[in-house]
Amino acid sequence: MPSINQNAYPGALPNFRNLGILLRILLLVNGVCLIAAAVKSASIQQTLQEFTTIAALVEPILILSLMVLMLANPWLSKLPFYRGAFIVVLLELALTSLVYQLEGSFLGTGIGPLERLWLFCLLITTALIAYFQMRSRLFSPALAESRLQALQARIRPHFLFNSLNAVLSLIRSDTKRAEMALEDLSDLFRVLMADNRQLSTLQQEVDLCRRYLSLEQLRLGDRLQIEWRIDDMPRDAQIPPLVLQPLLENAVYHGIEPRSEPGVIDINMFLRNEQVHIVLRNPYQRDGAHHAGNKMAMENIRERLSLHFDVEASLTVTLRDDLYQVHIIIPYLRPEK
Repeated sequence: MPSINQNAYPGALPNFRNLGILLRILLLVNGVCLIAAAVKSASIQQTLQEFTTIAALVEPILILSLMVLMLANPWLSKLPFYRGAFIVVLLELALTSLVYQLEGSFLGTGIGPLERLWLFCLLITTALIAYFQMRSRLFSPALAESRLQALQARIRPHFLFNSLNAVLSLIRSDTKRAEMALEDLSDLFRVLMADNRQLSTLQQEVDLCRRYLSLEQLRLGDRLQIEWRIDDMPRDAQIPPLVLQPLLENAVYHGIEPRSEPGVIDINMFLRNEQVHIVLRNPYQRDGAHHAGNKMAMENIRERLSLHFDVEASLTVTLRDDLYQVHIIIPYLRPEK
């Protein structure tokens, strides 16, 4: 099962199917080409001309390389780091030779001998592998794990006490419901205290949220109303654990508790264009103290989404007509078999 960080773990090759990885490769390679053109030129116009000449050969190699690496990623990800890196270097040298020969046959090349292009390819490839290795270690799972534990530690203590009080009030009047509430409370805190470094499934997160909301309904009663729209939800989609529950806790605390009348929390999850959309809406009161203080959890969740999915994930917050909305988009990743 995938773990924290889009690179899988420090010491592995980067995930060549991750959009953030591909964008960084494109930018870094073109940046090096631009620097090389500037070094060889005496003016901006000459630099642009030189860059165009270099790009005419480098861009086909780069695009072809990214396509091959994307196709080979499932196989490369299973190899030890040094063996995988060696194979990537050999692959890049072979693709460089192929494109060089093809362009030399049809268009001619102004870059120079193939050996010099091999050296350029070797330096760029090894530098990129080293960069992603350093970045993987810098943004290692330890960072995400510490942030995740900080989020777990911020589960409001009053939630536990209020839930226990709600259960105690039911023991004499509705013993069976009190027993079920205790089971939900036990399951919830078992998850909160578990090792949450691995990705969970969307269905597991929904089950956890149902238990949490059922406990909140014990103390809030009809004031808390939930609308689930999850018929089109991809149940096996991979998602970082404890992303939805803190958002729902914010929705209850900031949107329902300050109100005297009933309020609705709307939960909509669906799949569109191989992306999982999670949309949460709740009432919002602009006055009062309850509306403040939820930015820390949002930033925590946004950071964990970035560590798992890089630029392929997003979290946006909008406020419109006294309605607070959180919209999460993540790529549709299926469990590894």
